[in-house]
Amino acid sequence: MNNRKNAARTERLQQRVLAGFVSARFPEVKSIVISMMYNRSGIAKSLPRTVNFFPDSSAFFRIDCLSKDCVEGGFDLTQVLNSMIRNRREAAKGQLSCEGKGASADHSDIVYEVDIKYS
Repeated sequence: MNNRKNAARTERLQQRVLAGFVSARFPEVKSIVISMMYNRSGIAKSLPRTVNFFPDSSAFFRIDCLSKDCVEGGFDLTQVLNSMIRNRREAAKGQLSCEGKGASADHSDIVYEVDIKYS
């Protein structure tokens, strides 16, 4: 199990490097703020998280799952953000389930709000 987690971690680091910088991929973007409520099945309390992206941030928009039992999981916001930027939208809301393999299916999800500021 640890070997799979380490391999997944190494893969994510490589993807982050290959994604480039926000400034190179989206020069018109000044900032991206993703506010989310992280929910785990079987746990009543939600955990708030905020992730900020700036021009010098990696343009890798996959948020890791917080479940320690999750393997190769996370929440991929790439298509959401690409679509927003392409259409110059400033705000969006939605929900995503973790894509990983955990102790059970549908082990976690996020309810998110995205705010993008443009130049």
